[in-house]
Amino acid sequence: MAAKPKVLERRLVAETRIFRVEQVDLEFSNGNRRCFERVLGGRGSVLIVPMKDARTLLLVREYAAGTDRYELGFPKGIIEPGEDPLEAAGREVREEVGFGARDLRLIQGVSLAPGYIQHQTSLVLARDLYPDWAQGDEPEPIEVVPWPLDEMDSLLGRDDFTEARSIAALFLVKVFLDRERTDR
Repeated sequence: MAAKPKVLERRLVAETRIFRVEQVDLEFSNGNRRCFERVLGGRGSVLIVPMKDARTLLLVREYAAGTDRYELGFPKGIIEPGEDPLEAAGREVREEVGFGARDLRLIQGVSLAPGYIQHQTSLVLARDLYPDWAQGDEPEPIEVVPWPLDEMDSLLGRDDFTEARSIAALFLVKVFLDRERTDR
């Protein structure tokens, strides 16, 4: 690959309470120039795969404004100032699922659309759960849905389990658990 493109100019073109959009003018090594827009990333986020036991996932059903419906997925949230991803995961799992976790494992970081969005989500496996509810910022109670890991195919076939990060986390955690079993 050639050298990274040269940044000719950057300017903020839109800002809301949640998003900032930046326009970036680039010159590539072959002389071509392009203007890109990207959503700036902020602090990052976590998505947690809580396991009630060795074979049971805990999902949440909550309203998603983007799709205007209730979606099934894993608990998630932003990383607050001063938190690392595992601290944020511990906080979010208490707030959204009502459990603390004695074992939090960072599985992998993922991006959604790296061509347009400057954001990283840390996928975290939470095990050895114990009851420990904390008040969160959710506008309504979140429904917690236990799901057998052995029924992964039926979960993937649901029309309300569509978030790419949750789907990626499901596969990556399954690979992690399978490797863990074979390494014993």
